[in-house]
Amino acid sequence: MAGHIQDRWYKTVTDAEGTSKRVKTDRYGLGMRYRARYVAPDGNERSKSFPDKQKRLAEAWLTQLAADMTRGQYVDPSAGKVTFQQFATKWLASQTTDVSTITAMELRFRLHVFPHIGSRSLNAFQPSHIRGWARALKDSGIAPSYQRVIFANVSAVFGAAVDDGRIPRNPCRARSVKAPKLDPRKLKPWTRERVIAVRGGLPEKYRTTADVAAGCGLRQGEIFGLAVDEIDFLGGIVHVVRQVKLVGSHLLFAPPKGGKLRDVPLPDTVSYVLAEHITRHPPIEVTLPWKAPNGPPVTATLLFYSRERKALNRNYFNMYLWKPALVSAGVIPKRLPGERFSESREHGMHALRHYYASVLLDAGENIKALAEYLGHADPGFTLRTYTHLMPNSQDRARKAIDEAFGTDAEDDGDSGEATAA
Repeated sequence: MAGHIQDRWYKTVTDAEGTSKRVKTDRYGLGMRYRARYVAPDGNERSKSFPDKQKRLAEAWLTQLAADMTRGQYVDPSAGKVTFQQFATKWLASQTTDVSTITAMELRFRLHVFPHIGSRSLNAFQPSHIRGWARALKDSGIAPSYQRVIFANVSAVFGAAVDDGRIPRNPCRARSVKAPKLDPRKLKPWTRERVIAVRGGLPEKYRTTADVAAGCGLRQGEIFGLAVDEIDFLGGIVHVVRQVKLVGSHLLFAPPKGGKLRDVPLPDTVSYVLAEHITRHPPIEVTLPWKAPNGPPVTATLLFYSRERKALNRNYFNMYLWKPALVSAGVIPKRLPGERFSESREHGMHALRHYYASVLLDAGENIKALAEYLGHADPGFTLRTYTHLMPNSQDRARKAIDEAFGTDAEDDGDSGEATAA
């Protein structure tokens, strides 16, 4: 790398006799004295100014740049002058994931990120800035799991900036920066009595949604998108192939979460109530765009739909059907006139999915199978979420050994040696 230090306060001149001497320039005493100049890998000249008495610092800066270029780690200092908000906005626009995921990320950035760190240039970030923002996020009172999602989104933006050569490293991955910790509280599944009570609080037309959630483990959107031809009554299988999503104010069909299509066992009890539901409330054809508001139209014969014979909107269902059912079951208090329902995030329809998982684990189902039924891509996630609900391993071990040796031990007077062997 060709680089040199320019002294803008002095210049060297040669007189008529060929003698060189240093004289003050017109800029003497004004602004930064030294300008470190170099040619970047793209062939363009770059420079950085340093104050008086900082020539050694300028030389060290050039030396570091030369080393970075040799290692292939050079980052153009001017590339990181764009603000976090500017870069994140372009990054969001380039994402190829589904529309609802992008919309959710945009909302997180707008509410919890841009007001705090959006105006700072990428190359001006230090780990301390991320620590301060993470602390503000924690103090805001939002759920730890949601904090982790927001933090991961921000880290992804910085990761993209590193990949694009705008900054040398991701400040979210500094050793002194800690990602938000998950709430240590363990998930507590509903009891059978509560499931029955909440189901009974739903309008008759929608009670079967609770049966499908608690009996098959489907997500809310998957239940809303369930079509009659995806129920195999003879084979005892539910084919989960779509969900109803809400993107802004638009309802649309989309693949299940993570694009993971799956088959779920259909218990006889759920099969019976589904058949009865179909008799009382015949399925109807509903057409929605596929995956995006401007996507191609797709038609499905849905089992559950609104009074207007449209796909169910989660906002309407949760506010006007689900929460009143929680009130009737005594899960949350009654809403006072003019006020909102109490916060009930842990008592959303997802609670029926947790109940489903707890019942299967208690019956001895293995984690891999449960993960498949729930549509989890990673069985490790299933294990971390529900491991405390698994039957006690010590109890199982004692029972297994007792069953293996118990009868023989009673018949053999020297049972101590037999079990010790």
